[in-house]
Amino acid sequence: MSDGNLDRIIEIRRHTAAAPDLCGAPVATWEAVATMRAQKLENSITDRKGARGDTMGNAITFRMRWLDGMTLEHCVTYEARQFKITAIQDSTNAPALTSSGP
Repeated sequence: MSDGNLDRIIEIRRHTAAAPDLCGAPVATWEAVATMRAQKLENSITDRKGARGDTMGNAITFRMRWLDGMTLEHCVTYEARQFKITAIQDSTNAPALTSSGP
């Protein structure tokens, strides 16, 4: 994988509990872990039936440099939208990250 192919910028975030609110309950926030370059491999939009009727889903696959400690509990921010990580694949060329939108 050459650096010239890494033409997108993504941010990896993790879920954290911040300071408590006025009632004493911890407030959930997303904390940035890393900002890195990635290659967008695939972008697909699916139409599926859910409990609330028809919904559209957006899945994006990125190729990036390996990041130790990244799990499915993290999320990806790309073009000001947050995506849930649904798969992490470690291939011989570079890891691939599949994420789905809200």
